[in-house]
Amino acid sequence: MTAATRAAHAEPHVRFKDVQKSYDGKTLVVKSLDLDIAKGEFLTMLGPSGSGKTTTLMMLAGFETATHGEIFLKGTPINNTPPNKRGIGMVFQNYALFPHMTVEENLAFPLEVRGLDKAAIAAKVTRALEMVSLLAFRARKPAQLSGGQQQRVAVARALVFEPDIVLMDEPLGALDKQLREQMQYEIKTLAGNLGVTVVYVTHDQSEALTMSDRIAVFNDGIIQQLSTPAELYEAPVNSFVAQFIGENNRLPGRVAGVANGVARVTLTDGTAVEALPVNIAGSGAQTTLSIRPERVEVDPRSPDVTNRITGTINDIIYLGDHLRAFVRAGGSDEFVVKAPNKDGALRLEKGQNVVLGWRTKDCRALDPL
Repeated sequence: MTAATRAAHAEPHVRFKDVQKSYDGKTLVVKSLDLDIAKGEFLTMLGPSGSGKTTTLMMLAGFETATHGEIFLKGTPINNTPPNKRGIGMVFQNYALFPHMTVEENLAFPLEVRGLDKAAIAAKVTRALEMVSLLAFRARKPAQLSGGQQQRVAVARALVFEPDIVLMDEPLGALDKQLREQMQYEIKTLAGNLGVTVVYVTHDQSEALTMSDRIAVFNDGIIQQLSTPAELYEAPVNSFVAQFIGENNRLPGRVAGVANGVARVTLTDGTAVEALPVNIAGSGAQTTLSIRPERVEVDPRSPDVTNRITGTINDIIYLGDHLRAFVRAGGSDEFVVKAPNKDGALRLEKGQNVVLGWRTKDCRALDPL
């Protein structure tokens, strides 16, 4: 059973019940949050700055207090439990390592404050350093390590006392792209092998898609959608999620009618197309169509491509395995098409008139932006 499946059926490891947070007594940073997290799940809180994701993490950690509602850990309310009594490991973006301590001493510290004896501390520190492949660096201080090595130490320190849950707040934000991608894999693999529950905060949607069992997309203090990575990308429930997760074409239009599970939409240039009626007010309402660039075909031949519009190529970028075309079409000046270059014979030119097509099931009629 996957972590996502367990989330739906098992007693939650973490529960937010009608949780709100305000700093000034007027504006809610987090609004009536209800969220269950399963034991062993890797859940990512994703959203732009100011969306409420980090505040939610800090309330779970105990560094912020909920204004309203209750947070539960293993069925026990923890609103009044101090951070050091919650059994939670933390990994921060700036690592928060003690610069005057060696790697070994940094890992030993959380065990010492918990009163473990020297033999138990030594054994746990050694095991944690082995997990992150840093045993040979145990005598070094943080300044003698690379950014990636410091991050591994921070992860090992969060895991060394075998916490119920590990919280990670933008932990890879300071790393370069290649190292960040490597650490994404390492953290997810390590969490999966240990069966530890991870709550991870990021504003990087590709990072969230790579690492998570489920993703909670935050905006304006509200979870807009809580789904698996594939569901978020393939089936966004509103325009914000569609635009925030992955690359997305949006076309404004008006709903002409809905029948047999299909919405007929008139685009701003008068073109009529069909879409799945996911989040619309009904016939006559404004809508925004969402279509992923890789689902659009140039000069489509397939009979299931029911939607066809004409356009003019404004620009082209050659990327080897595909061409990225920017097309003026359907009332948009920047409609993006990812055209696969399967045999190296694909030829598109700037200024060329083209027919673009996509299947109805790949087009979602959502709330207007």
